[in-house]
Amino acid sequence: MLDTHAVARSLTKADFTPAQADAITAAVRQAAEHGEHVTPDQFNAAVAALEAGQARLDARMDRLDARMDRLEGRLDAMTWRFAGAMVAQTLATIGAVAALLRMFPAN
Repeated sequence: MLDTHAVARSLTKADFTPAQADAITAAVRQAAEHGEHVTPDQFNAAVAALEAGQARLDARMDRLDARMDRLEGRLDAMTWRFAGAMVAQTLATIGAVAALLRMFPAN
């Protein structure tokens, strides 16, 4: 049971006005009498639910990280293939230019 007189007296000693002390005491009394209280079991169940949700998020992040790693590997392979194609095309162009220069020798 809440001793409202003791609460009001403590607040008044802490430099609250009597009106402020009465208002705070009334609010605390109302919360104590009509508020919803969480039992330790409810609190522990909520914590367990949050931890389970966090575990699901962690697992999902692990799967996303693995997918990102695979995509990065594919992108690296595609980059190397593109670079190889560019080198091959450059060499082919140089070969074509060299063949044209042989066809029309400079005098």
